[in-house]
Order: sequence, then structure tokens, then C-alpha cells
Amino acid sequence: MGALILSLLVLTLIKATPIIYAALGGVLSERSGVINIGLEGMMAIGAFTAVIVSYATRQPLLGILAGIAAGALLGYVLGVAATRFKVDQIVAGMGINLICAGGAAYGLVLIFNQPGASAQVPALGRHYGVLVALAFVAALVLQWLLTRTPWGLRVRACGENPAALASAGIDPLAMRLAAVTLSGALAGLGGAFLSLGELNLYSDGMTAGRGFIALAAVIFGRWNPLGATAACVVFGLFEALQYVLQGRIAWLPADAMQALPYLAALFALAGITGRVRAPASDGVPY
Repeated sequence: MGALILSLLVLTLIKATPIIYAALGGVLSERSGVINIGLEGMMAIGAFTAVIVSYATRQPLLGILAGIAAGALLGYVLGVAATRFKVDQIVAGMGINLICAGGAAYGLVLIFNQPGASAQVPALGRHYGVLVALAFVAALVLQWLLTRTPWGLRVRACGENPAALASAGIDPLAMRLAAVTLSGALAGLGGAFLSLGELNLYSDGMTAGRGFIALAAVIFGRWNPLGATAACVVFGLFEALQYVLQGRIAWLPADAMQALPYLAALFALAGITGRVRAPASDGVPY
């Protein structure tokens, strides 16, 4: 029993890690006033880019960095669309999700001459534990930045009352653009962890809705880095359970176990609907 509990704990942390990175990105973006529905696509392009660079250079660390850069680039695109052009943030985010999913699928055929999945590439191996620990460190650092520093105060002011920030001589649009770019970088890191930490390849649909679960964690965690991280661990636990319980509960269908993290997210959101308040200017163009 002890070995089973230990395995469940380790697997929970591993499964929670990519969601934590994406959720932290979501917290930062929404605290600045921009809804980042594109987390799923940013994770996907981070995972895909990491594999491509690792395949070309044989250096998984460069792949991780490339995944972060790819996510940051998409975050910048979303930020420009939301701030400079005042495009509907939901539409822009969903567009990013669709383009990334289709682009990665086409890239697999173009680069690896096969649909569905890439060839195996050099991965992080046992060193992926560093990224697991780093996810929790990042949550602590972001919590401190948002609550204890002038920069964090400005980010939060962007999400609550950007006009007041502008009256103090600070450009809210520049703050939002920087926050969404960093949000994309974090989501890209989450995707890169999926492809080079948990696995050593990219496959179509490998993000499997984790970007949307991360958004649920942002709401469940009340737009707080530590709260969102705790929610991600809970969702990671439900995802880990499907692996630990397979073959142990004969009457429970495999499909039902695979649905556990998504059902957990739905029940969590249903349970807190109307009880939480988003930043006042979240999703409102300025």
C-alpha cells in the first residue's frame, strides 16, 4: 500500500506540472486584464517546437528553451491583438488554438513525413524532475511578485482599473502586453515539459485539453498563483488516478477513468460559479 501511495504522489506531481505552468500563465494574463483562452494552443506549439529543436540539435535543453520562446511569441501575438487592435480576446485565443493544432499536424508530415506523431527525440530523461520542482518555485515567485512588488501592483491595477494606472503615468497596454507574453512563455514551458519531460516525442492532441483545465484552475484558485497551483495538483491527482486504478477496479470502464480530470474540472467550476470575482477589467479592452 505504501508503494502505491508513493507512486500516486509522484505521478500526481508529474501530471500537475504542465498544468501548473499554463495556469500560472493564465493567472498573470488575467490579472493584467487579458483572458488567455489560447493556453491550449501555446502549450501545443511549445511541445511541438521543443521536439523539433531537440530533433535538429540533439540537445533537449535547447528544445525546452525553444518551446518557451514559441509560447512567448504566441503570447505576444495575442497581446498585440488584444491591446493594439482590441480584437475580441476569446476569438483571438480560440484562433490561436486552432492554428496551432492544425499547424503542428501539418508540421509532422512536413518534417517527419508521417502524420499523428513525430519520431522519438532526445528528452530530458531523469532531469525532468528539475522542471517539476521549478513549477512550484515559479508559483511562489509569481505570488511574491504579484503581492509584494511595485511591478505586481501595476499588473493587478491593469486588471482592475487601467485608467487609474494610466493617470499615474504608466502605460496599461505595455503592461498587458508584457504580462501576456510572459503568460505564453509559461504555457510554452508546460507544453515542452509534456513532449520532452514526460515523453520524448510530439503527437497530435497530446495537450488533451490541459490548457482549458489550466483555465479552470485559474478560476478555482481565485486568480491567485498558489490557489491555482493547488487546484492543478488536485487535477493532477485525478489524472494520476486513472493510471494507478487501471486494472485494479474491474467494474470501472477505462474511458470513465480517462475522464476523471475533466469531470473534476467541471464539478469544480460548477461548485464555485457565482462565488468568485474576476479582476474587474478582465477581458475588457482599454
